[in-house]
Amino acid sequence: MGIIKTVRGITPQFGNNCFVADTAVVVGDVVMGDECSVWFGSVVRGDVNSIRIGNRVNIQDGSVLHTLYQKSVIEIDDNVSIGHNVCVHGAKIEKNCLIGIGSVVLDHVHVGEGSIIGAGSVVLQGTRIEPGSLYAGTPAKRIKDVDPEQAKEMIEKIAKNYVFYSSWYKDN
Repeated sequence: MGIIKTVRGITPQFGNNCFVADTAVVVGDVVMGDECSVWFGSVVRGDVNSIRIGNRVNIQDGSVLHTLYQKSVIEIDDNVSIGHNVCVHGAKIEKNCLIGIGSVVLDHVHVGEGSIIGAGSVVLQGTRIEPGSLYAGTPAKRIKDVDPEQAKEMIEKIAKNYVFYSSWYKDN
């Protein structure tokens, strides 16, 4: 189960049926819900402040989650997909969101429920993304509303797929 490190006397906590790939690192003040997955080469660094992750969150290959010492935390709600090579730094992401491949989400960003951040986007510090919005670009700007049912179905499918994919590694 990956590299799990205690820092400052705090050990990461995991819910039921979680998967942490062999080359992933989870450090310090991290609490993860049920059916989460942290994929190859990802780093979840709760060394300088807390990281709270809900249920069925997948943190895909090469992603980094970190915070600012005494200034920002990470809160990620249920059914969130953090795409490959994403950096989330001290942000809040509500449920049923997709953070696209290669995106950067900076400190004090608040991503509203059911939103999508397009691949390669940079969401600047302090940005508030309204629920059900598609943001994209550098810096990320609001593109349009997303169809709530279509987005929920797609995002829940990705979350379920990653629970399924992680099952392939459980007995190896």
